[in-house]
Amino acid sequence: MKQSSQQTDAEIIRLKVRDGYGKIATEGGSCCGPAPTCCGSSPAAAADLAKHIGYSPEELAALPDGANMGLSCGNPNALAALQPGEVVLDLGAGGGFDVFIAGRKVGASGRAIGVDMTAEMLGKARHNSGSYREQTGLDNVEFRLGEIEHLPVADASVDAVISNCVINLSPDKAQVWREITRVLKPGGRVAVSDLALLRPLPAAVAESVEALVGCVAGAALVAETERMALAAGLEDIELVTKAAYIEGMVDWQDPLYQKIVAQLPAGTKPSDYITSLEIKARKPGGEGCAANGCAPEEKP
Repeated sequence: MKQSSQQTDAEIIRLKVRDGYGKIATEGGSCCGPAPTCCGSSPAAAADLAKHIGYSPEELAALPDGANMGLSCGNPNALAALQPGEVVLDLGAGGGFDVFIAGRKVGASGRAIGVDMTAEMLGKARHNSGSYREQTGLDNVEFRLGEIEHLPVADASVDAVISNCVINLSPDKAQVWREITRVLKPGGRVAVSDLALLRPLPAAVAESVEALVGCVAGAALVAETERMALAAGLEDIELVTKAAYIEGMVDWQDPLYQKIVAQLPAGTKPSDYITSLEIKARKPGGEGCAANGCAPEEKP
């Protein structure tokens, strides 16, 4: 009975997230407001957010129109240090933002794959692929419909897994980390930017659907994130908190964050609870791309 209840709760969360991000894909803008935010922004605000978290003007200028939807909380592409010929997988690809940047880095002999569970986002990303091919002359990106807890990707088939402000949305984060380990080649690496908690959120914030879609209510504690990655079999785990990102969101007066502020204990602020977290890790064995010539052993 308890397991059935947990399954129901997980499915409710998935439906809420799918509905929220489907609306962002079809209606544009943000689930929170017009300011820069990890839950969707206007094109100008999305560009400001991307620059704030480390994307270069050159990377942003080269993107297809509409690929940057302001759904980021870090720069996993920079963390991944991708090389030509590698296969990279993006969890929760959205409109294709990080996939298109990764595709340029891995080049014609590499491949960038994006997975998203929202059909509307997938349609947007596939539409953007045409512009990407015209701009780059590359035919090395693809987008697959699927849940990040059950990746439509072969075992041991990718050199790097990246993700940008998505794992926090999953109702089964431990399973996501197990899937990451499964699809990585021996020696493959993880480069994730996500929102995480420094301490538990007040109940009113944790129960907010808007905060869930806005990447906050579903976030796990930093220590729990490390525990799940270790339990999944990853090693060389590095966690770096970026509190300045959250402080920047408050400076921008984002409506969601202002609601969170109102529900926090007196004298505290969102960055006391929430942080942007950079996560790097490696799957044991092998030597990554250097060992296999950057060529996939099987179709990912």
